[in-house]
Amino acid sequence: MHMPLAAIASIAVATAMPSAAAADPAMTIRLDRVVEQAIADKRIVGTVVVVVRDGKVIYHRAAGFADRETAKPMREDTIFRLASISKPIVSATFMRLVEDKRVGLDDPVTKWLPDFRPRLPDGEAPVITLRQLLTHTSGLSYAFLEPAGGAYHRLTISDGLDQPGLSLAENLRRIGQAPLAFRPGDGWRYSLGMDVLGAVIEKATGKSLPEAVKAAVTGPLGLRDTGFAVVDRSRLAVPYADGKPEPVRMTDGLFVPLGEGGVRFAPSRALDPASYPSGGAGMVGTAGDIARFLEAIRKGGGGILAPGTVAAMMRDQVGPQAQTQGSGWSFGYGWAVLDDPASAGTPQSAGTIQWGGAYGHSWFVDPARQLTVLALTNTAFEGMSGAFPVAIRDAVYGGSAE
Repeated sequence: MHMPLAAIASIAVATAMPSAAAADPAMTIRLDRVVEQAIADKRIVGTVVVVVRDGKVIYHRAAGFADRETAKPMREDTIFRLASISKPIVSATFMRLVEDKRVGLDDPVTKWLPDFRPRLPDGEAPVITLRQLLTHTSGLSYAFLEPAGGAYHRLTISDGLDQPGLSLAENLRRIGQAPLAFRPGDGWRYSLGMDVLGAVIEKATGKSLPEAVKAAVTGPLGLRDTGFAVVDRSRLAVPYADGKPEPVRMTDGLFVPLGEGGVRFAPSRALDPASYPSGGAGMVGTAGDIARFLEAIRKGGGGILAPGTVAAMMRDQVGPQAQTQGSGWSFGYGWAVLDDPASAGTPQSAGTIQWGGAYGHSWFVDPARQLTVLALTNTAFEGMSGAFPVAIRDAVYGGSAE
């Protein structure tokens, strides 16, 4: 549904979304076409899209269904399972602790978690630093990246998206038994490092991870709908998975192919208070809240972090070995960083940061153009890595919409 621009003031109050500005008519037409075509083609079930330029909302739309089977429309205050959009928020929480000198980037993880000592295949237990957890250079992995029958599967390690009721202590024990993929610092692999870092945050603060995140980020920014628990179940979007002739309603245990592997989901996890708070995938929230957080980052911290900290987070911290979003992309602290737009084949500016979420989300911040673009969907994986996020990006920059 469209919301008239006159109603933005009430949205800003309700969702902490940035204030509104006059829309760009040509861009609005392009984005509307992208959204409507994706829904008509049954590639996504529903979406909320927000575009902010220079601190002003220039496009916002909720379209499709939050629950297709009951014909419940998507709304701008719909709550989504955020999956890896959790990572930037938890990264910001951790960096606040670094600013306050409560933790050090180069602390060994064993300073905080003495029993967490994963080993190389030859049996050596090398030092893993908190910086390596943050940048996915620790040698840890994700089960969905590992071959069937590999250690992560044999040990039933959770990716933070499945196994409702599993405790953090038990998942850490399992992760610690799996062999490292490489010596820490010698490579890059997307990993459960953020879940381990969540445990470090708990040790360093003496609070649960949800309490620490609220104190450092979501509370100061007024993100009332975003956290590790659903504040209003009536607004929670039903998740769907790619399928033909239309996306499939998710149930616990559903395996969704991705590349050579796939991800096993358990949507009920978000509603089970016994499930551990996954720093990498466990949060829920609204588009308005996430737009507010991303804008705080774009503006240099928004009161939750110092500008110098944010500048470091938005710099390439890994080098070209990461290739996090393909050629031309590397990794900072919490997200991919665009080093070479020409190599990446993207209209985004160098220095753009970007990431997504497995339940079907994508976002990017282009500081050079003062742009924040967010598209939350309830369809995995089209909304994260299909044609939809690319079409949204190109529509924002003026490309032709299909």
